[in-house]
Amino acid sequence: MTTNPPGPAFQNKTRVAILAELDKKKRQLIQNQSMNTPGGSISLSRPNLKEFRDNAEQQHIAAQQKAALQHAHAHSSGFFITQDSSFGNLILPVLPRLEAAES
Repeated sequence: MTTNPPGPAFQNKTRVAILAELDKKKRQLIQNQSMNTPGGSISLSRPNLKEFRDNAEQQHIAAQQKAALQHAHAHSSGFFITQDSSFGNLILPVLPRLEAAES
């Protein structure tokens, strides 16, 4: 007696069974991760391009603010802070309050 090699139907059933088992394990892992992490479920999707650009832009602005603040402190006797400005200024001067002298 000779055995026939497995046919395409058997291969398809095997593939479907393997994929179903992988999907089941994936769901279990996601469920376990969401239970173990205090923040809830973990997204497995990649962040979109807009979020990536926004994050890169924020990091670039923060680096520019830091450099401008260091330069201002090194070359001026005034006080400066980093602050978002509607005019595009990276740092703003701070004027100290002087108490009124009592006579």
